[in-house]
Formats: sequence, C-alpha cells, structure tokens
Amino acid sequence: MYTSPVDDILFTLKHIAGLDGDASIDADIVEAVVWEAGRFCDATIAPAAARGDKEGSRLANGEVRSPSGWPEIYRAWAAAGWNGLAAPMEAGGQGLPHRLQIAAMEIWNGGSMAFALAPMLTAGAAEALAAHGSDALKARFLPKMVSGEWTGTMNLTEPHAGSDLGTLRTRAERRDDGTYRIFGQKIYITWGEHDFTDNIVHLVLARLADAPEGTRGISLFLVPKFIVNEDETLGARNDLFCHSIEEKLGIHASPTCTMIYGDGRFGAEAGAVGYLIGEENRGLACMFTMMNNARLAVGAQGVAMAEAATQGALAYARERRQGKAPGATAASPIIDHPDIARTLLTMKALTQGSRAITYLCAEAVDRAHEAEGDERRHWQDRAALLTPIAKSFPTDVGVEVASLGIQVHGGMGFVEETGAARLLRDARIAPIYEGTNGIQAIDLVTRKLPLGDGAHVRGLIAELSTIAKAVPAADGDKGAWGETAARLDKAIGELETTTRWLQSELAGGHLAQALAGATAYQRLFGLVLSGVLLAKGAAVAVDDGRQPQRIALARFFSENLLGETAALADAILHGADSLEAARIALN
Repeated sequence: MYTSPVDDILFTLKHIAGLDGDASIDADIVEAVVWEAGRFCDATIAPAAARGDKEGSRLANGEVRSPSGWPEIYRAWAAAGWNGLAAPMEAGGQGLPHRLQIAAMEIWNGGSMAFALAPMLTAGAAEALAAHGSDALKARFLPKMVSGEWTGTMNLTEPHAGSDLGTLRTRAERRDDGTYRIFGQKIYITWGEHDFTDNIVHLVLARLADAPEGTRGISLFLVPKFIVNEDETLGARNDLFCHSIEEKLGIHASPTCTMIYGDGRFGAEAGAVGYLIGEENRGLACMFTMMNNARLAVGAQGVAMAEAATQGALAYARERRQGKAPGATAASPIIDHPDIARTLLTMKALTQGSRAITYLCAEAVDRAHEAEGDERRHWQDRAALLTPIAKSFPTDVGVEVASLGIQVHGGMGFVEETGAARLLRDARIAPIYEGTNGIQAIDLVTRKLPLGDGAHVRGLIAELSTIAKAVPAADGDKGAWGETAARLDKAIGELETTTRWLQSELAGGHLAQALAGATAYQRLFGLVLSGVLLAKGAAVAVDDGRQPQRIALARFFSENLLGETAALADAILHGADSLEAARIALN
C-alpha cells in the first residue's frame, strides 16, 4: 500500500526547490499542506485505487459511472479545498506557490493516477480561463472550477489529428448574440463525462470557416455540459455527449471519452453553445497555458508512479526470502542479494532525481510569476527550458521504475495481486500524454536551446557546474562521496559539449542532424540534472539523521547511473549519419 512520502517531498521543496527561507510563504503552511495532503490520500484515495482499477468506469446511455465510492471521495476531496491550492484568491483559491500544487499532485497520483487526472485537468483549465477569459466568463465559471464543484477538460485530439493540431476539423460558427456553435468530434478526452460533479467545463479547440489554414486558424472555446443561466443556476443540457469510452491498458477508472459536439440530440438548434476564450484564431496560445501546466503535472505523475513502485518493491524485498545472499547460512531476504539491492537503489535514485527536476521546474514557474522585468524573463526562460525535461524524464523513469518493480517481485509482479502490474499499466500513458516525449525532445532542441541566443541553457549548465564543484567541500569525509564530484564534472562536460554541437547544427541549418539526437540529448540532460540535484540535496546538513543516506544515494547515482551520459553523447554527436543510412532497413 502506497504511503505519501511526505518527508522526501518536504526536503525537496525546501532544499532543492527553494522554499526554505522563502519569505513569500510561511514554513508552517508548507508543512501543514503537505502533511494534510498525505493524510487525506493515505486514508481515502490510495485504498480505493485497486478497486477503481478492477471496476473501471462504465458508459450507459451516454452517462459515465465511475467506480463505487469514487464520487464521494472526489466530493470530500473538493470540499476540503484541495482543488484551489494555487488558484488566485480573487477566484476563491488559496494563492499558494505552484510548487505546493505540484507536490500535492504527486501525492494524489501516488494514491491513484486515475483519480488524480480529473483535478489535474481542472487546474489547467482554470488557469487557462483565468489567464485568457473575459471577465464575464471568469465570473460565471471560474469560482466553481476553482472550488472543484465543476471539473474541466482539454479537447484537442481528433481521429485524424493527434499532435498535428493544424489539421483539426472541429468547426465553430458565430451567432449574433456573441456565442458560437461547435460541431465536431474529439477523442481521448480524459474525464470528459463522469458523475463526480453536476457540470463539466470543456475547453475545445475549433476552427471558424474564414480562419487561416494551420495552427494560425485555431480558436479556443469554453463549452459547458450544461448551459449556465444568468443567475448562475444550471439550465438546459448543451448539445454534446460522450459517444464511447476507450478500453485501455491502464488508468481503468479514468474514463477516456470520445466526445460529439453539435449532432442535434439536445435542444431545437444543433450545435453546442460555446464561448470564445481570448481572440479568434489565437486559441492555441491560450491552450498552451493549460498544456504547459499539464506537462509539469504529468511529470509529477511519473514521479508518483516511480515512488509507488519503489515503495512496493522495497516492502516485498524486505519480506521475501529466497536463496542465500553472500555470507548467509540460511535463506535471505532478497534485499540482501547484490543484484536486488542494485535494482532497488536504481529505482530510488531515479525517483528522487525525477522529483528534484519536477519541483525545480515548478520553482521557476513561481519565480516567473513573482518577478518583474529582466528577472521575470530569466525565470520564464528557465521554466520554458525545464518543462520538456520535467515532463519527459520523470515519465520515462516512471515506466522504467515500475517495470523494475515487477522484476523485483518476480512472478508475483506479473499477476495483479501485488499491484505492481497496475503501476506499470498506469505509468505507460504518461510518456504519451500532453505531447509525446519525442515531441518534448524536438521542443527542447529547436525552441528551448536557442533561448537568449543560446545563452540561457549555457547559464544553467554553469550553475550545475558550480554545484558540482562544491561537492568535495560539502563533507570532510570525502570517502563517503567517492567519485561523485569527478563523475558529475565529466557528465556536465558531456552536456556542455552536446549542447554547443546541437546549437551549432541548428545555426548551420542542419535540422535533421540535430533532431536525430534530440531524444538522447533530453535523456542526457535529465540524468545530469538528477545527479547534480541529488548531490545538492546531499550536501545540505539537516538535523534529521538522513544525510548519510542522501550522500550514499547521490554517490550511487553518479557512479552507477551517470555513466550512461557518455553513450548518449556519442549517439548525439555521431549517430545522425547512421540513422539516415539505416532507413533502408525500414523498407
């Protein structure tokens, strides 16, 4: 059974993500929020995860029924105020740092990823509405989205248009009263229909008849399940419905819906009533507010899956006796076998490193909101640079660690009884959500490396180098750190070399050469960040008795996992030609 890792989360928030000594929030509030989130999750969400996976969500007559007891859990969660942690206070939120919301998101996902998807999307929809909606729209919809009384969704994908949004066909028609009518089909809409709340607020991308081609002609519309009257009561059912829900590998309790807009089954006039968010033909920029929020939250999903898998594997390895470990005279707990210990340490180190990256990115988001002028631009660029890494690396790690968790369990991991299989099934969607990790790599290399004419990424690498150079001085006993400093220095050098090479290839117009190494570069960057941030945390002297363990884990990462960067660097620098030549093998 998953237990919220409150101590590890608090340590990362304070000493990696900069909340220690942050004057903008009281330390007692930080601790109270994380501890209470953990208590709620461990008592209500986590115990319902296996039941939700087994029962799944069911569609009948256009209505989705969630697993037994889940609507009550959601309503208790919303009533406790969890949905509005980082939302603006003027909309009924608590205005807390985004770092706290990401920490809470990790906790909810650790309890049940299927459950946490509903509030994750609602938070993103509310942020997009708050940033781009008219005052009238915000007054009517935002408070109930912030409170969790209504949920929100994101409607992008169509059967023919996945990541290539420029080809979407859902259409919008203007009406004289300032509203629009929406017609079309959207697929893969998470929590697009459910019985948690009495209204659902869909954010839908659609195209007007006179719009430009491609992404420049996309508009964003707010389309509620029920029309909201002037007195804020619910009125008629809008012309939209859930046609079907997908049979999926994982997240069974979360309904993944095919949504139909404007087929005329509700009301006299066909067309779902929609309200423009932002400006016509500028919808993709508005939706990116939600998508960037979601990408970081999906990164937290990866951390959560890795954490839950690590907890389960550790508990099993301590109890399961099999074979004799070196020096033992009787059957040993499998944790005593070197290979199992190595596997468990790999799981733990990757999980901790992923958490550090995710929270560091959330810190950049917070700093950008707080700062002004050049400082704001700096933190906006930092958040932009870290977002693709914070989405991709933790979600890849979530799958990797969940798979290792099954390996530790052996045959018991391959059956459903232990729950290890569910974690791998659930985790597998995260590298696909919100722009596949391959798309994140393209974004990182082509859009984020050029920020500030390439100076921003080089500045971050310099910061990482400064942290690494301080490692030997962090503890008088250099033996405890082993080769950590040297391994970090080597890996940072590989990151610097590949960064400059990619920037040079892009500047020279060699896009295919750069993109051939983009995914490897993204992985390399995530590994370096993980190693440096683990070392940074291990250097902090905290009176909790855990510093020796943190140093040992940072050393293990540097001496056992960081060596992968050399192979990745070689693939980035020298792999493009063989990739092009090998295309013949695909014929």
